[in-house]
Order: sequence, then C-alpha cells, then structure tokens
Amino acid sequence: MSSHYLSPEPLSASGRSSEKMSLPTLQSKMKCDPEGYETELLLVYNQFKSSLELFKQQADLGFKSVTGSGGSDPTVAKDLADRAMFLAHVTPFYPAQLAQFPSQLSEFLHSSARTLPSGLRLHVAQALILLMNRKMVDIGDNLGLFMELQSYGDKALKILAYNHVIHSIKRMNLKHKNEAKNRALQNVLFRMLQLEDETKAKRALITLRELHRRKVWFDENTANAICSACFHPSSRIMIACLSFLLDYEKIEEEDDSDASSSDEDTPHKAHVAINREDIYKAHHKGTLASKKKKKAKLQRAIRSLKKQQRVTSEKSTSNYHTPLNHLRDPQEFAEKLFSRLQNSTKVERFEVKMMMLKVVARTIGLHRLVVLNFYPYFMNYITPHQNGVTELLAAAVQACHDMVPPDAVEPLFKQIIIKFVDDRAQPEAIAVGLNTIREICLRMPLLMTEDLLQDLALYKKSHTKAVSVAARSLIGLFRELNPSLLIKKDRGRQHVNSKARPKAYGEVDVLNDVPGLDLLKNDDDNEDSDDNDDDDDEPSLRGTDEMLASSDDEGLQITNTDSGSENDDMMSEDGDEIDENDSDVSGDEDEVEVEDEDEDEEEESDKNDGSGVKENTAKKRKFADFDAQLNDAEASLRTLKRLAKENMGSVPSDSTDGFLSNEDFRRIKELKAKQRLTQQGLVKKSSDAKSTAFRIPTSDELSSKRVDPAKLEVHVKRRMTKEEKLALVKAGREDRGKYISKAAVKQKKTGGLSNKQKEHKKAMPLVAKRAKVAKSRVEKRKKQQLSGKNFRGKKAWK
Repeated sequence: MSSHYLSPEPLSASGRSSEKMSLPTLQSKMKCDPEGYETELLLVYNQFKSSLELFKQQADLGFKSVTGSGGSDPTVAKDLADRAMFLAHVTPFYPAQLAQFPSQLSEFLHSSARTLPSGLRLHVAQALILLMNRKMVDIGDNLGLFMELQSYGDKALKILAYNHVIHSIKRMNLKHKNEAKNRALQNVLFRMLQLEDETKAKRALITLRELHRRKVWFDENTANAICSACFHPSSRIMIACLSFLLDYEKIEEEDDSDASSSDEDTPHKAHVAINREDIYKAHHKGTLASKKKKKAKLQRAIRSLKKQQRVTSEKSTSNYHTPLNHLRDPQEFAEKLFSRLQNSTKVERFEVKMMMLKVVARTIGLHRLVVLNFYPYFMNYITPHQNGVTELLAAAVQACHDMVPPDAVEPLFKQIIIKFVDDRAQPEAIAVGLNTIREICLRMPLLMTEDLLQDLALYKKSHTKAVSVAARSLIGLFRELNPSLLIKKDRGRQHVNSKARPKAYGEVDVLNDVPGLDLLKNDDDNEDSDDNDDDDDEPSLRGTDEMLASSDDEGLQITNTDSGSENDDMMSEDGDEIDENDSDVSGDEDEVEVEDEDEDEEEESDKNDGSGVKENTAKKRKFADFDAQLNDAEASLRTLKRLAKENMGSVPSDSTDGFLSNEDFRRIKELKAKQRLTQQGLVKKSSDAKSTAFRIPTSDELSSKRVDPAKLEVHVKRRMTKEEKLALVKAGREDRGKYISKAAVKQKKTGGLSNKQKEHKKAMPLVAKRAKVAKSRVEKRKKQQLSGKNFRGKKAWK
C-alpha cells in the first residue's frame, strides 16, 4: 500500500466513493470539514502507530539498510514520515483525538534520533517544528533536543534546527520578555557550553552569540557565559569566542551593510549639508510664499541631518555594548586570560596568542584595570618587522589609561620610541611610531618629558609628508595638554601664555556644578555687557560713589514715582551696587535722594524716612539686603523689580543655594544646541569666542571607544589623476536626470494650457481692438514717411 493513498475499504464503509484519495487531498478536506472526517483521521493515526512500532522493532533487532542507517525497509521509513507530516498539519483541528501525538513524536525523536535515517529524521523534525510554531509544543521542553540535533553532522538538519531555535526565541521575546522562561532556556545552553564535547559546546556558543548579536538575549548572564568560553579546554571554542569578542563591531557593520543592500529599490540619499546662506535666504529673501517653502525645505534638511547624526552616533558607539562591558569581575577575567596566554607560549599559534593579547588589552582599557605585568610582556612583540604590528600597537594604546602608574608603562613607551622613531628607520615606521606616541600621551600625558617632546617635534621639518603630519599632530596635542613642554614658537598664539597642566597620577575631577552652567553664566555676562553698552548716558558707578560720599544727609530715601522716569531707575540701579563695610566708624551714612514731581508724596516719604532713620540710628544699612530696603522704603513696583533683579544678580555664585529653575535648564539646552551648531559652522562665532577645533576627550570616552589600527597607519592623500576625477564626477551624477531645457519641457507638455497662455488667447474688448488698430495705422504711416528719406546708397566704409 502506498503511503500517499488510503485504501478504498474505509472510504466505502463511511458512505463515500471507493476510489483512492491522496493524503494532501484528504488533508485539505479535513481542514474544511473536520467533523466529517474523524473516521479517516483515526485510520491514519492507527497506521502511524503501527508504522512507529514496526520501525522500533526493526531498530531493536539491529537491521541495517544498504546505506548503513537504521530500518531494513525504506518503505516503512517513508510511510512513517508522510503520516507524521500529515498528522502534524491536522492536529490543530483535532486537539482531543491527537492530544498524545506531539508527545509521541517528541519521545520518538529523543530516543532514536541518532539511529534514524537522515530523511526520516528531517521529516520528523519538520513535523515537530510545525507543532511548535502552532504552540502545540513548548520550546522549553525540546530546546535540548534541537541543540543535540545540530551535532549529528547532517547539514540540512543542522541548519533547520539552528534557524528554528533562533527564530523561536526571538519570536518569544518580540513583544515582551518572560524572564523566567528565558532563564530556563539560558540554563540549558549554559550547561551545554560547559561540556567537554567540542561539537555541542560550539553549537551552544554559536547560538548564544547570534542571540546576543540580535539583541534578543542582551543581558549580563549571556555576556558572561560567552566570555567564559575563553577558558574552555578546547582550543577551537576559545578561538571562536576570541574572534567574536574582537570582531563584534565588524559583525554589526556587516549587518548594517546587508540591510542597506537589501533596499536596492530605494534611491541612495546623499548627505545633507546646511550652510548659513540657505538659512539667510529662508528668512530674509523672496516673497512670503517663497520664504514659507524655503523654511519647510530647511526644516526637512535639518530633520534629515539629525537622523544622519543619530545613525552616525549609533555606529560610532556600537562597541559600547560588547560582551566585555557586562563582565561581573573584569579583573579576574583579564588576569586569568593573561595567565593562560603566558602558559600557552609553546602550544598555541602566534595568531591565537595575538588574539588573546588584544582581548586582554581591550578588557584593561574598557574597565580601566591595573595589570602591571602585562606591559613588560607586550615589549616582546613591539618591533617594526612584526606581523600585524599596527594591531599590536593599537592594543598597547588601548591598554593605557590614567589609572595605570606611568612607571609601569614607561619601558614600553621608550621601546616604541627606540624601535620606531629613529633616523635610520623607514618613514612609514616613524609615522606609525609618532601616531602611537600621540595616542598614548593622550591617555597618559605624564609619560612625556620636555627634552623628548622637543626632539620629536623636530620631525615636523621632515620631507616625508606622513612624518611631518604625525609630528604636527603631536605638537597640536601638547598645545592643549601641556604647552610649557614646547618651545615658544611651537606653542601657537593662543597658547603662549596658557597655564594648562596635565592631571597628576590619581587626580580626579569632581563636578560641583550642573553641566552647562558655565554656558549660562557666560550668556548672562554677555547680556549684562550689552545692557551696559546701551546705558552709556547713565552716570558711572565711580561718579555715584563720589556723589554719595559728598552727601551730608543720613539714611536712604526711595520715593514712589508716578511717571516712572528713566532717571529714577538709573539712580536706583547705581545706588544698589554700593556696599558699605561694617568696620566704618563714622556716623555719616550714604543717602540717595530721588526727587518726584509730586511734592506731597515727597514730603510724606521724607517724614517716613526720617522717623525710620531716627529709630535705627545704631544700625548700618547694606544695599545688598533686599528685605531691609523693602521694609524701610515705600518704593514703586517697577523700582522694586529692578532692585530685586540687581540684588539677585549681585549675589556671588558660592552663596547661592544651587537650585536652577526650569527656565534655566531650558536655556542651558538651547545654549548647548547653539554650541553644536557653532562647531558645525552653521552659526557665526562671536569675536571673543574660543576655537573649538580640537577638544580633549574625557577618560571615559577614551576607554569606551575602540582604537582603530588604521588610524595609526600612514594616510597621505595623493593627487588624483584625471581619469579618477572624471569617474568621481560621473559617480555623483548617477541619480541626476538628463538635462532638458524649459522650452523642450513646454513643448512636450501634455494636458491643458497654462494661465498665461489662456490670457494671451482671450478675446480683447472692442475699445481695445479699435485702439490697437489705430495705433498700428499710425505706426504704418510713420514708417512709410521715413522710408523715402533713408539713404540707400553705398556706405563710405564699404
């Protein structure tokens, strides 16, 4: 009996036609009418059970096929596979009748997966995957089975099981993460990763790596499990883990390139550039409608620019999420891996030792660890003729940070100078050495001495451009870090009198202000200077002091003014900034007298002030005390507001309570945005603004960023040939359409006429027609009169 057809006996017994029916046809009919085909379902289910028992008996008796796989009859294996797939498809429609089928299928695959023929094993795995996709079977119960299926050597089965595990776990964590379920699945893979069986451990490592790279299991447990594979007894597992830790950023970049290449239909968008001319035109040139269009276009360009900056920042900071970041004990990891590196000198290949060396250096730099015996070991490989020397130098730079004592790194630093920066060395080696010295000094400036820096600065006169550029970059770095080490002509104009010094070993900057508060203070100082420039006509503070000192009256008199004149405001402004010392013994006190047009109010204020002064003759008045002035003076609301503003502004920064309002934080945010625009060249800098071309990154930024070996190599831009320039120009014109003139566009235009063309074709009024005819008649008459007077003879110059 063929496995694809049912015998006609049960069909005739059920009242249907007795012709044979294939399993796919029966499957489609069962999905349309589940209740009407229960008899056929039970028949197929019983046939599956009998085939399963027959296959188990043949396997127990030890029958072998010609190919060496279990099962004496290939027909039995094919019959079992077809019925397993059939029942897996119809199980959702018969949950009661086929309740035991998923467990039977899983148990069969668990018990005899290794002895099954490859075709049957693949079909049974596909049937189980189908049930798991329809949530008839839980992945937690069969994760170990599918991980074991990947170690059988069957390529098709390995790909199928691997993809199913990855997509099932990803789909499970798509909307929300079930921590308990994830932890149970992780424990299965973690235990498999610790096994001595190399094949199973490697499949577990590959699965964990892929889930971590896809940010499905992006937690501390997974990262530590991956990093612990560096200490696996198998060398192949260790190499796979080291390569993943080193090439984590490259994997992400490849994913981004694959995602971009998949969108081939979408046109490539060039980088958006905004200049000050576009901003000026959008706000000041053209009509109202054209300005509106320009502003909308400018807003679109700004949004696109922000998106590009966000994507760039995400790419630049992708190494921040490496598994090394989530190590629970990075010091123990680095020391343990370094000890394995020292003990494997004669066992491992040179490439493997370099991978271990770079991982240790990356861990030291990322977590700012102190492993003092690492730097002397590094000196054995620092020679210009070493294979991959730039990668080793990048690792040496990565391992340097401000928490390492300079004495521990000094031998390595001197060896780089001796081996690379030498007059007898090749220019490429000198350039690489100078670039490495610059990067090390950026992290540990205390290593550089005055004599050494001045000697290295002489390479700026080298005829090799790469060497001179590297030397000038070193000079530019120490102009910011420690200009006193340079000679006067190398410091530059802006750094001649600079007192910048590097921090001592162990010195840490502690923030005592809100980040960006200096921008707020500078902005307030600029506003105050602008106000002072506007009030040039006001009396100076010095003149006010002299006027107050010459006054014979006592007390302070501030009267209410109905007119609110500017003279009153100026006098109150100048008077508030006067501050008396408590050590004065003279009985005379400063007095400000503001006259008012209303004599009655002036007399009343004089009486009140006089009485207040008599009662408080023993106390001295301080103009910075706002409460005393409020109690002793009946000032106008406008004068009090100005007085309050000046008193608040006159309080020194160390006496404030440190609280900022929401308005202050909003201004700080705006000033930071303006500073970023200034750095990008979109906003003009003020005349006294400092240059922001070179900014020293912080130690946290240096430790989190991976050192690229390509930056240490020689990069001199050579002159392009004419063919290369032409190819570059043509590459920029790929997305541009062919040039067509406006006249050709109008000629090819389809549809109705434009409004201007319709205006030309309009019928003219009768009066206008008569005027036009009269005008043409006059012009014709004048032409006829002049035609007889024109000289038609030979010209003299011909």
